[in-house]
Amino acid sequence: MPTTPATATNPSSSGTTPSIMLELVDENGTTIGTAEKLSAHQAPGRLHRAFSVFLFDEEGRLLLQRRALGKYHSPGVWSNTCCGHPYPGEAPFAAAARRVYEELGVSPSLLAEAGTVRYNHPDPASGLVEQEYNHLFVGMVQAPLRPDPQEVEETAFVTAQELAERHASAPFSAWFMTVLDAARPAVKELTGAAGGW
Repeated sequence: MPTTPATATNPSSSGTTPSIMLELVDENGTTIGTAEKLSAHQAPGRLHRAFSVFLFDEEGRLLLQRRALGKYHSPGVWSNTCCGHPYPGEAPFAAAARRVYEELGVSPSLLAEAGTVRYNHPDPASGLVEQEYNHLFVGMVQAPLRPDPQEVEETAFVTAQELAERHASAPFSAWFMTVLDAARPAVKELTGAAGGW
């Protein structure tokens, strides 16, 4: 049975704030245990399951989000549509759909698996490490966005050319290009050759 948010948290040592648990995995993506979210990201990092979502509009433009300034990890930088971590026992597909709704207030349509990628990206600004086995998803967004300001500072739909220009001049998450490059075959299949992805 999948773990729900209510059962995936444990009281912190102070007994006041619940901590979010992540699923630790081996190099093949097999679950080997759990760890508290912040501790899994502290150097040198512990390999854990994650997901990244790339949603496009009907014109083939990618939905980017700029992470909220209050986030403890990579605040204020641009990144893919949505990324996060399944709760222990939660299917990555279900987690991806859940977090898109929680962060952006919209349910993706035509969401499809786009492979996995393994990476290790330190974040120089925070000292945290993204040591992740990442499940990739692509899909469409066809409803108005209602972003949660606690999660998302702003959003933008961009063409491939506009992304290249923005990426050259604005800060992006350390993992962004790794996950985008890994998802490109599925992105091209979804958006077609004219999309330029």
